[in-house]
Amino acid sequence: MVSLSTAEKKRLRQIGHHLNPLVQLGGNGLTEAVLAEIDARLEDHELIKVRVGGEDRAARTEIITEIASATQSQIAQSIGKLVLLYRPSKRPDPKLSNLLRALT
Repeated sequence: MVSLSTAEKKRLRQIGHHLNPLVQLGGNGLTEAVLAEIDARLEDHELIKVRVGGEDRAARTEIITEIASATQSQIAQSIGKLVLLYRPSKRPDPKLSNLLRALT
């Protein structure tokens, strides 16, 4: 997957600013079920926020990188415990896609 340009990241951050996290990692950490949920939300919404718990910054960074790799998504922004992930959908739904809804 080609990495995002600075302008693309800026546009995605603008769209994602008002989004609420759709997935939150809890005490069980990164499981197959959580990855499947993130993958499904990316397919529906294309741009999502995920909240990664834990106090260890290095561990959070490692988990975020693992999520992006496992879901074949791009990290548009990562601030503290929140990460904004982007992956274009194969068949975007105008009612669910945060990108398509931002255009209207």
